[in-house]
Amino acid sequence: MRHSAIEYVEAKNLRKELVDFRTGDSVRVHWKVKEGEKERVQAFEGIVIRKKKGNNRSSFTVRKVSFGVGVERIFPLHSPRYEKIEVLSRGNVNRNRLFYLRNLKGKASRVDTHDEHAPAPVAKKS
Repeated sequence: MRHSAIEYVEAKNLRKELVDFRTGDSVRVHWKVKEGEKERVQAFEGIVIRKKKGNNRSSFTVRKVSFGVGVERIFPLHSPRYEKIEVLSRGNVNRNRLFYLRNLKGKASRVDTHDEHAPAPVAKKS
């Protein structure tokens, strides 16, 4: 009984509209920030280096380099605090966790992009 009650409460708090993104994708998270009485939306843009599963406890980590300093932020996936998640580009990676990006600098820290809408090659007529 106890287990089903916990599942019921967790299921109530799941977000219905989730964006499909993976590790290695460049995303922009629009996070609601409360400053005093006012609330505004602040964008955090970077590469997803980790996705952690677990129903309503699932989260993802976004990394960006700001003024030469690496900044990582962990966002709960089912939180009501973010307005939306935009996928800017799809990454072409073979790993689930990209912690090796922490040790890379400059152009070496870029992730290859996956072209979804690449035009098909045109055959030449001889």
